[in-house]
Amino acid sequence: MGLLKGGDLPQHHLQRLLQFKAWGLPVSNQIKRCIGSDQIIAFYRHLEQQRDRLDFDIDGVVIKVDDLSLQERLGFSARAPRWATAFKFPAQEKMTQVRQVEFQVGRTGAITPVARLEPVQLAGVIVSNATLHNADEIKRLDLHIGDTVIIRRAGDVIPQIVSVLMNARPLEAQEVRFPLHCPVCGSDIERLEGETIARCSGALLCTAQRKKTLQHFVSRRALDVDGMGDKIIEQLVTKEYVKHPADLFHLTVEKLMGLNRMGAKSAHNLIAALEKAKQTTFPRFLYALGIREVGETTAANLAAHFRTLSHLRSADVEALQQVADVGVVVATHVINFLAQEHNQHVINALEAVIHWPEPEKIIAVAEESNNIFTSKTVVLTGTLNSLSRENAKIRLVALGAKVSNSVSKKTDLVIAGEGAGSKLTKAQELGIKVITEDEMLRLLGD
Repeated sequence: MGLLKGGDLPQHHLQRLLQFKAWGLPVSNQIKRCIGSDQIIAFYRHLEQQRDRLDFDIDGVVIKVDDLSLQERLGFSARAPRWATAFKFPAQEKMTQVRQVEFQVGRTGAITPVARLEPVQLAGVIVSNATLHNADEIKRLDLHIGDTVIIRRAGDVIPQIVSVLMNARPLEAQEVRFPLHCPVCGSDIERLEGETIARCSGALLCTAQRKKTLQHFVSRRALDVDGMGDKIIEQLVTKEYVKHPADLFHLTVEKLMGLNRMGAKSAHNLIAALEKAKQTTFPRFLYALGIREVGETTAANLAAHFRTLSHLRSADVEALQQVADVGVVVATHVINFLAQEHNQHVINALEAVIHWPEPEKIIAVAEESNNIFTSKTVVLTGTLNSLSRENAKIRLVALGAKVSNSVSKKTDLVIAGEGAGSKLTKAQELGIKVITEDEMLRLLGD
């Protein structure tokens, strides 16, 4: 209740609703005070039978404690009141036919099969499409094009196919074949063992993934292009000024000024930011490519291990697994990404404009210095005050360290900042050497 002036309200929920109705407020007629579970179930069954004849759509009933003083005593949990609960109806089901199965590509490259259905009215709406989720779901249903199926709306929202009427399958029904190549860009589709989702491997060129790829490429931890926000990227993609990351470095002030809310000063600043981004580090470049499962730490470890992009591009799965924190899954993602011809063209174009220090020289200096970090597996934990975790990783890798995200028996050193938790505890249990942020800075020469 809000504010009430000049009177009192009843102390029972039902009586309050009836009072509101008497004042002219809209209150449903489908309300009732029930005593005991039998009356509640009987009311539920009654409404379930009347559901199709109501003037509005419902997906169940809500059962509430009527006495407001008891409501107050029961209170709330973290997510809901303890004095009320929803009693949902079973999802409504209808029969229809599968006309076709199409494959959509999401912004992360996920390939999702969608059944195109003979339109049918279900739970108040016309349903003509139903997601099939993945290849495993198609196999589970043994779905063919032309099949008669039972559909329902999960939670009365999302249409899904429940089952196939096998005895109604026509002779001309066609088996659903999952594509081997992306229906948008033609790149290979990859699905690793143990994964349910298949994905397009052409992230740098696939138009379905373009916006997300560009947003990641210019993000703070990648190329860090100041001022290149999501709305600008959306306009650049819509106007087809940018088709892949390398196109960003061929933008002009004149083109940028053609975007909404982009004046001359902002356009010049953005071009300057792109120019600045051309000078980066090898780990940042690898991270910016957006290879699946290759985060900042893995990118840094790949850069430290292979030293040059050409060495990385020629590596096989076995060689990649020699890198800290790289197993067969990550190695396969890297191999598949670098093997795509589209991705190779974009990487070549990026190499022509983006530069970073030669890793061989950095590693050579690190090895000559024979510092505590050389060839050691290091884990950072807690909050660092003097420099960002990203910069700490870059400096440690430059000195020959392998930076890992997790503590194990293979860990040589843990650097603990403020508020270090479970990683510090595990390091102490395993007897791994632990140093503070101040000690790290001293060893770095700061």
